[in-house]
Parts: sequence; structure tokens; C-alpha cells
Amino acid sequence: MSSVTRSRRQVRLSRALGLALTPKAVKHFEKRPYAPGEHGRSRRRTESDYAVRLREKQRLRAQYALREKQMRAAYDKARHLDGLTGETMVELLETRLDALVLRAGFARTILQARQAVVHRHILVDGKLVDRPSFRVKPGQTIQVKPKMQAATPYQVAAAGAHRDVLPEVPGYLDVQLEKLTAVLTRKPARAEIPVQCEVNLVVEYYAR
Repeated sequence: MSSVTRSRRQVRLSRALGLALTPKAVKHFEKRPYAPGEHGRSRRRTESDYAVRLREKQRLRAQYALREKQMRAAYDKARHLDGLTGETMVELLETRLDALVLRAGFARTILQARQAVVHRHILVDGKLVDRPSFRVKPGQTIQVKPKMQAATPYQVAAAGAHRDVLPEVPGYLDVQLEKLTAVLTRKPARAEIPVQCEVNLVVEYYAR
């Protein structure tokens, strides 16, 4: 799939879900803040409870760009841990390596962050990790591999160029952007994780 096609799909998905998934989608979403298709401008018909829960699950899934199998696995794991299942699920997703690479500002989108990990550009505690789903633990350090730090995309990131499209660095990350390093200082709390989602509806979807 070409980058142009992928970008268009992300814009269309953004409009369908009612949130901007990429910086490019923000501009399109501002111009057309309604769902795609000939009925996009019309008022949404009364939706079933199932449809509402499904859309909320899809919103969460899209923000982390996950497959359904990965979402279900996160839910199943959260269900067996202490705390509210929905909040725990989001906290688990947020400690994925690709998510934290994005939050730190090393990439501009979750897909770029995932690519950085898969291409072996990211170290965790000095060791190469190429699994986007790798669960980062409090106290661990994330860093762009020194040999890659001179590459243009990372020089752009180190200069803070992505901060205009990303949320503020959350309190659970200590980022030294100029050094392209970040430390997960503690477990994320749902209230400070910058994703748009009614987690109780996601739990209701999976618990049906």
C-alpha cells in the first residue's frame, strides 16, 4: 500500500470515527467534520447499544492502530488484573513500546512510531527491541539508537518539530528530546493518557 493510499484511508477512518488519527487528518477533519459517504452530512440515526459500543471499541483500536486480536488480548489480560478493567486495558496499551515512542515525540504518528521499532531503531535499557507490543516497565529507558540519531527524521524529532501535533508529554514520561531518550517513570493512569475513549463502553462490547 502506498503512503498516499494509506494516508487517505486514515483520513476516511478519522471521519468515520469522529476523531483525527493523524496530523493530516486534522486538516481534512476540520473541513469535513462529518462521516464519509453520501449520508455523512445527515444526522446520525438512532443507534443501537451494540453500534455505540462497537464504534467506541473501534475508536480505541484505531488510536493504537491495533488488530482486533491484539485488542481482545489486552482486554483479556486487563480482566484478570486488579482495578477497573477498562482503565487497566488502556494503561496496558499505553505501555506498549510503539505508544511510548509516539508520546515521547520521537515520531509524528503511531504508524511512524511502530515503523521505528520494527526497523530496529529503538533501544530499551540499551538493548534493541523490534517488537512494537513490547511492554515497557517503570524505570526503563527508551532511546533512539545512537547510530540513527543523525538521520534526518530523528534530527527533526529532536528539534521538537512533532510537538505541534502531539499532546503534551504525559507525566509518566521523563523525556530529553534533544538526546532522544525517555524514561517511563511510573505506570500511566487512565486520566492522563491522551486517548479519546469511553472505556466502559469498550468493556461492555467485549463482555457481551
